[in-house]
Amino acid sequence: MLKGLIFDFDGLIVDTETVIYETWEQVYEDNGQSLKLSEYKQCVGSDFTQFDPSKELEKRCGKKFDWNKINQQRERTIREKLETQKARPGIIDFLEEANKIGLKMAIASSSSKGWVLGWVEKLKIKNYFEQFFNRDDVERIKPAPDLFLSSCEALNIKTSEALVLEDSENGLKAATSAGIRCAIVTNKITEGGDFSNAIIQTDNFFDETLKKLLIDL
Repeated sequence: MLKGLIFDFDGLIVDTETVIYETWEQVYEDNGQSLKLSEYKQCVGSDFTQFDPSKELEKRCGKKFDWNKINQQRERTIREKLETQKARPGIIDFLEEANKIGLKMAIASSSSKGWVLGWVEKLKIKNYFEQFFNRDDVERIKPAPDLFLSSCEALNIKTSEALVLEDSENGLKAATSAGIRCAIVTNKITEGGDFSNAIIQTDNFFDETLKKLLIDL
């Protein structure tokens, strides 16, 4: 019986990932290079352990860059572009339905706690979640299972009683490693990935099959 939902944040609740990718894409273009989305996807939902765009650019160009200066500019651009960004369509209604059913909910994100809490307060959705786990709280982030396992423990539910909602391949790998069922809701950055281990894959929260999971699992 389903008792709890564990949500990723970036790209799932708010599409922050598109803008972040675009800033990296621009840095590459400024230096005569091209950053393929297929390459960049390796770090989506995780960190730069599997693919580091800064190291890759230095390797291609054969020189070092002032990443402090570049990343400061990237951060300004990201914040400017996300200033009016809203939650993904349908997510608020989905949270409300889950809340009415009585499901416990947590956010488990590879981003920083300050970043996630700032967003959930801005979107006025903090009250839906009992727990927040971020990269500050665990030794290993996704694709390791730590964030999801910690969330289950904090919600006082078994892994068999949980459902993870993710948008990335790294998130799915983490859920699979934790032994938790995973539903995938892709965005423009993550669409086309390998989500064969997910119990469902869709690109929106209005999908009736996705909503049906709240009752059927």
